[in-house]
Amino acid sequence: MPFYENVFVVRQDVAGSQVETLVETYENLVKQNGGTVAKKEFWGLKGLAYRIRKNRKAHFVLLNLDCPPAAVNELERNMRINEDVLRYLTVRVEKLEEGPSVMMQKRDERDDRGPRGDRPRRGRGFGFGGGGFDRGGYGDGPPAGDPPPQAEGERQ
Repeated sequence: MPFYENVFVVRQDVAGSQVETLVETYENLVKQNGGTVAKKEFWGLKGLAYRIRKNRKAHFVLLNLDCPPAAVNELERNMRINEDVLRYLTVRVEKLEEGPSVMMQKRDERDDRGPRGDRPRRGRGFGFGGGGFDRGGYGDGPPAGDPPPQAEGERQ
């Protein structure tokens, strides 16, 4: 049978126990249609990039599925009907991930960039020394180079 990853998002005002009940319902639905749920992950309550039906946060859940396509169609149909599910996405994958997903790994474990150290600064700067507004008399002081000539009678 093919493998699928299903991620769905549940409204923020739904309790955690209700989310677990919803996951169990979907798991039973997949089992009734001849599939299995290899892994369930609750990613927790996270902020959304934009509002969805007046919600700024949502509960995120990942299901790894080993089931026929008909079971996925039935699962998605039930997610469409449920008012608590804001969005869902099902993707077919070659093999299922073992262990925790990237979202569940600790931040320091998945940081492959290494320490910041002596990396050169990049970007526009905007007053932080990178080369933006701090170089041309935008209120950050005199421009680089010689100071402007003084008029007679002005004090330094």
